[in-house]
Order: sequence, then structure tokens, then C-alpha cells
Amino acid sequence: MQEVIKFLKENAIGYLASIEDGQPRVRPWGFMFEEGGKFYFCTNNKKEVFSQLKTTPYVEFSSSSPKFEWVRLRGEIKFTNDLTIKEKVLESNSMVKNTYKTADNPVFEVFYIEGGKASITDFSGEPPKEFSF
Repeated sequence: MQEVIKFLKENAIGYLASIEDGQPRVRPWGFMFEEGGKFYFCTNNKKEVFSQLKTTPYVEFSSSSPKFEWVRLRGEIKFTNDLTIKEKVLESNSMVKNTYKTADNPVFEVFYIEGGKASITDFSGEPPKEFSF
């Protein structure tokens, strides 16, 4: 699993897929950090994606490297209001901090994927490396 975490730290920008009315919706997204087997992300509760995630809390996040390798994370998400975690998210990303300013900002939402699956794949023809978390 450390290989997945290292990859995501080096390639934090990717794409998040959610579901709306039974159809996939994909958009650029940033990985924040991993802690205790939980992969953290954030959003704004005024966005459509927030409603999508609340209605159907299953996602897939994918990020790729310049070497044409990619990671996929998938699983059920859970939102957290833990101000310590929210503060850590703010400190991990200057753009997020500039946007939301404080952990108690009422539109600032943090969620994580826990108990999901991860894979690392490339174009070598070898099977993906698969992990559970």
C-alpha cells in the first residue's frame, strides 16, 4: 500500500468519478493525504458533486504519472467534520487553504475513502498490482 501512497503524493491531481441519476460524472480532483488507511479529499457543499456524493457515496479516483502509470482508488466515501483532519487538509494544500481559509468554514467538506480497493497499472502488459485498504 505504501507504493500507492507514494504514487499519489507524487501525482496528487487526477479525476474523481461520481454517479448522478445512474450516470457517471468525472471531473479533475486533488488527493490530499492518507492517514490510518483513509484516503482524504475535499469539496464545497454548494457544488453538484457534493449532492452526488451524499446521494450515492461510491467513487473512483484515478491519477496518472508522466511515465504512463496510473493508480485507481475506489470505494465508499464518508464525510468527516473532525476539525483536526480539516485543518490537516488545509495545511496540506495551499490552494485549498486559500479557498476555504479555516477548518470551520461552513461550505468546506472533507471526505475519505476507507475499506476500498486500489490498483497500480501501466502499459507493460503485466497485471495491475492490487491492494485492499
